Amino acid sequence: VLAGFMRVLSGDFVHRWPTINVHPSLLPAFPGAHAVDDALAWGVKLSGVTVHFVDELVDHGPIIAQEAVPVEPDDTADTLHARMQRVEHRLLPEVVRAWCAGRIHRDGRHVRIRQ
Repeated sequence: VLAGFMRVLSGDFVHRWPTINVHPSLLPAFPGAHAVDDALAWGVKLSGVTVHFVDELVDHGPIIAQEAVPVEPDDTADTLHARMQRVEHRLLPEVVRAWCAGRIHRDGRHVRIRQ
C-alpha cells in the first residue's frame, strides 16, 4: 500500500506484488505530483480522491474506489488538499480492509468490491 510514496515502481515489482495507491484527484484527470494545483488551475468544480492499483505508469492503474470532493470558490491548494486528505484517511483503509478480506475482484481495468 502506497500513500505519499512518490516513486514509480517497476513493472516487475507491481506484477509480482499487487500494490494499492491513493491519489488526490478523480483519475484519469490530473495524474502526477501536482494534481491539486492542476485541478485548481483548470477551474474544476469537483475533484476528489482515487484509490487504484499501481502499474508501471504514473497514476494509471485500474481504479478501485473514488469519491468526489467539491472545490469551493475560495479554495487554495492547502484547503482543498486538507479536505481531500480527510476522504483519503477514510477511503484508503476501507479499500485495504476489503482487499485483505478478499472482497476485491479485478478483471483487467474493471474492479469490483463485493459487500
